[in-house]
Amino acid sequence: MRIAYFDCFSGVSGDMILGALLHAGVDEEAWRNELAKLNVPGYDLKVEMVVKEGISGMDVDVVLLETDEAHGRHLADIEAILDKSGLSQSIRTRAMGAFLKLAHAEAKIHAMTPETIHFHEVGAIDAIVDIVGACIGLEMLGVEKVYASPLPLNRGWVECAHGTMPVPAPATLELLSGFPLRPDDRPKELITPTGAALLAEFAERDPLGDILPAPPMRLRKVGYGAGKRDSWIPNLLRLMVGETYTDPIKTPYGTRRAPKQTAHS
Repeated sequence: MRIAYFDCFSGVSGDMILGALLHAGVDEEAWRNELAKLNVPGYDLKVEMVVKEGISGMDVDVVLLETDEAHGRHLADIEAILDKSGLSQSIRTRAMGAFLKLAHAEAKIHAMTPETIHFHEVGAIDAIVDIVGACIGLEMLGVEKVYASPLPLNRGWVECAHGTMPVPAPATLELLSGFPLRPDDRPKELITPTGAALLAEFAERDPLGDILPAPPMRLRKVGYGAGKRDSWIPNLLRLMVGETYTDPIKTPYGTRRAPKQTAHS
């Protein structure tokens, strides 16, 4: 089984996930062609290799070419965009799953219903492209299950449509229910709502809703996705793609079994 493991040593965002997927082997031209089926105008994609503290990775920037007049969409607006697109049913379902999780998180924080929530930053075209693009990339890599490392829990402030918020932003933190968190001293937004929504939608959970650790895997690909908020730690998301295995291990040269333990006299 092919799995993906997101090593979030410097946090996670939608554009970092896109960069990691492309760096890990997603064909950029095919990915762009698939993303064009979203059929939303007014943006361009800037993809380039960058170096963060000595480690190279892919930087993906969704550049808005015009003002997004529908900034502040409802859940039904997002659903309509996906339904009218030429994307496959599987992509539409996973993308909608991420937006549903965002809507429920926002609704809980603001004491509203998911249907009445206004998506501000996460309803903009760039956020929609991030979420849909990530769903496309994972499918193109043939990933069947997704796992994630513990996430950094830090401090600081972020400006958003509702004013100044502590980080992680309240809705982002709500999305992280069931995830293991570790302390981090960097006073920056390390986990964005789109990054959290994608992990919340894709990461494997146990029956109680807790995030499962990654199983043993044979590593096949590694990719690094660059973030925009630099610090003394490389601002990168590391993606590992591989296949799960159990002994005996099948190889092109036959079956290899673990050596038997013998008793010593």
